[in-house]
Amino acid sequence: MAHEYPSYYSLLSQLITPYFFIILLSPLYSMSSFHVTFTSASTPTIGHSKVEQDQEALALLTWKVNLDNQTQVLLSSWSGHNSCHHWFGVTCHRLGSVSNLNLHNCGLRGNLRNLTTLYLHRNKLSGSIPQEIGLLRSLNNLGLSFNSLTGPILPSIGNLRNLTRLYLHTNKLSGSIPQEIGLLRSLNDLGLSTYNLTGPIPPSIEIGLLRSLNELDLGINNLIGPISHSIGNLRNLTSLYLHTNKLSGSIPQEIGLLRSLNELQLEINNINGPIPHSIGNLRNLTRLYLHINKLSGSIPQEIGLLRSLNELDLGINNLIGPIPHSIGNLRNLTRLYLHTNKLSGSIPQEIGLLRSLNDLLLEINNLNGPIPHSIGNLRNLTRLYLHTNKLYGSIPQVIGFGALPLEMNNITHLKNLQLFENNFIGQLPDEICLGRALVNFTGMGNHFTGPIPKSLKNCTSFFRVRLERNQLTEDIAKSFGVYPNLNYIDLSSNNFYGELLRNCDTPKPGGPIDHRQPAET
Repeated sequence: MAHEYPSYYSLLSQLITPYFFIILLSPLYSMSSFHVTFTSASTPTIGHSKVEQDQEALALLTWKVNLDNQTQVLLSSWSGHNSCHHWFGVTCHRLGSVSNLNLHNCGLRGNLRNLTTLYLHRNKLSGSIPQEIGLLRSLNNLGLSFNSLTGPILPSIGNLRNLTRLYLHTNKLSGSIPQEIGLLRSLNDLGLSTYNLTGPIPPSIEIGLLRSLNELDLGINNLIGPISHSIGNLRNLTSLYLHTNKLSGSIPQEIGLLRSLNELQLEINNINGPIPHSIGNLRNLTRLYLHINKLSGSIPQEIGLLRSLNELDLGINNLIGPIPHSIGNLRNLTRLYLHTNKLSGSIPQEIGLLRSLNDLLLEINNLNGPIPHSIGNLRNLTRLYLHTNKLYGSIPQVIGFGALPLEMNNITHLKNLQLFENNFIGQLPDEICLGRALVNFTGMGNHFTGPIPKSLKNCTSFFRVRLERNQLTEDIAKSFGVYPNLNYIDLSSNNFYGELLRNCDTPKPGGPIDHRQPAET
């Protein structure tokens, strides 16, 4: 997830970065030297526009008026709209952007008590956040993210009662989240994804004191304990990120009260119990990530009410029961991950209604029955993983010979097709690589028979092929073409005959044509 910073007034804070930290460490709010060197992701490649130059000049002039009269006299050259035209202490890139501000040994005096926006993100700041930051009571926006700050978040942060945005994420902060965070009643966005925070989520956050919160990001920490039922009080939340922690307990029913949510990420925790039926109330959700937890029970039918979903990931849990037919209502889905559970029953025909799907991962379950014919509607699929189930195929009368549905020939954008360790029979679909996009194809451990389809012979995009432990039969010299990108192929335990390398590229040492060495799927 990426936090967006408003552009207004933020340039000022970039220009005063070191001054801020020196000033906080001095009780007299005075200083005798000042040297700033700006670093950016890239040197400007085009000249600054007049508007941008005016903004830089305004930022410096706005800071200047916060200094005492003697200092303002020293900076009397700072006038007009062009900060690159003979302003004392200012150096610019040749293309017109301020690069250095050097006011070393100038005896500057002033304060930042009226500062409203301070963004120091994406620098190389280290050390702890000073206690004196709590003196900046006019701050509306504080961004210290993407640095190397260490130590705790101090209780003095609670003095910043006017804050609407607090971004401390992507640092090395440690300790617990202070209860005083709950005093920041005006907060809209809170980003504390800092890797090392411990302890429970403070009740002062969850009980609804922060009723203005739109975005709450506590992900990628070491937080423990349950998600409180009082989380439902944060009715204005649009994004809730609690992922990659050590949270436990169940998902509270009250999660369904957060009807404004667009994104809910609770993945990579120790959360157990069922998915609450109230999840169906979150009609604005576009992303729901619950994977890598210990969730149990069945997938609720109410999941089909989330018609705005683009991405649904319930993989790597202990979910049981069938895939609900209501899944077909999620017409905007591009990614559906239900893999590595204990799901049973057949793949519902309604899966074919998800025509926007790029990725469909149903592997490592107990699914049975044939692949539904409606799978052919998923013409945008690039990844289809059905392996390690109990799927099987007969020879449908309407298709003729072939255990996989003929409609699979319609899926021409497939890059990864994983069918291994099922009970499929019959021939491989004739046009399985019609789009010449297939990179990885694994069909091992089935009962496929007959020759290799012509489209596979011409599938020059192949990187990995595993068809071992089937009953495929043909002269191997006629079965395969030239595959310039092939890294590994295993055809062992079939009924091929003839000369192995007749039409294949000569392999490199240890090369691609090898049916003995083990390889990952």
